[in-house]
Amino acid sequence: MNARTNALDGKHAVVTGGGSGIGAAIAHALAGAGARVTLIGRDAEKLEAQRQALGTAQPTHCEAADVTRPEAVERAFASATATLGPVDILVNNAGQAQAAPFGKTDLGLWQRMLDVNLTGTFLCTQAALPAMIERGFGRIVNVASTAGQIGYPYVAAYCAAKHGVIGLTRSLALEIATTGVTVNAVCPGYTETPLLQESLDQVIAKTGRTASDARAALQRANPQRRFIEPDEVAHAVLWLLMPESRSITGQSISISGGEVM
Repeated sequence: MNARTNALDGKHAVVTGGGSGIGAAIAHALAGAGARVTLIGRDAEKLEAQRQALGTAQPTHCEAADVTRPEAVERAFASATATLGPVDILVNNAGQAQAAPFGKTDLGLWQRMLDVNLTGTFLCTQAALPAMIERGFGRIVNVASTAGQIGYPYVAAYCAAKHGVIGLTRSLALEIATTGVTVNAVCPGYTETPLLQESLDQVIAKTGRTASDARAALQRANPQRRFIEPDEVAHAVLWLLMPESRSITGQSISISGGEVM
């Protein structure tokens, strides 16, 4: 499916974790479809570089904020709304993955994974949702992971958080099904991003494998024997935002080359 040019004209989209990787790819896809885009993330320089790279005729904006902090989220969404208008589309993409055997998963690691992956999604959704319901339109897409659909060893905290994102998606979708707002999740497998490189670095450090062996080991999880490209995830998100996708809600769509069916 090719998204119609300017299909999102007049819509204000907020993308968290928009400074790189999947978030940046999603922002480019939304801008290309005519949306006004606000990028939210912790690194102001990365955000501004991505904002300038969008190259759109539509106005764009960025806000440096930590999505795990309620006051920062409230401030960022207030500023985004004042600058580009009410938020029509929210893509909760900010996330972090950290590996450790369960026996060595301390409370700090556990809480970090819940905070950024799950609580951040909760806080940003609470900030955007009331105005969407009031206007009778909204699209919320949560970037989860195949780790929210199945289990993986050594990332129990991350899997728990991403399973939580999918549970939140399903519950909220039913709760607001009659309001004109849809809530869905996309679940990428291993994707060519800085986050993937961090995972590879951990495998190399802990196993002594070469970089090529580490890449091959992770690629074997994908039946197509490859990593997902960020643009593939962005394409799926864009499809969920189209007017013709209004009946799709509460879904967790796996983008994984057949790893999850």
